[in-house]
Amino acid sequence: MGAGDMVIVTLGNPREKFWGALRALDPAGVTVCGIDVQSFEDAASIVKGGDPFTPDTVFFPMHRVERVELDACAGEIPSLRERFAAKSGRDPAELFTVEFGR
Repeated sequence: MGAGDMVIVTLGNPREKFWGALRALDPAGVTVCGIDVQSFEDAASIVKGGDPFTPDTVFFPMHRVERVELDACAGEIPSLRERFAAKSGRDPAELFTVEFGR
């Protein structure tokens, strides 16, 4: 995994999932530019409607990180990136990486 890759970060205490473009992964934690998975549908609708959209860039300390996985399709099941692009008409990687030049 490297900067700009689309990832899903599963967190504990409290339990949540965050999806977006990886900015950094090191022993201290994970920095991702994206959205909480619970706001996926709303974000896709905002982008599709042409309204202003700004993803969050957040740092999660490693003690909260349970798992970091690449956002990839699983057989017939599309990735979140593919689903977002289909719903919004925009590639989320472009939206989530524009601020750091990738």
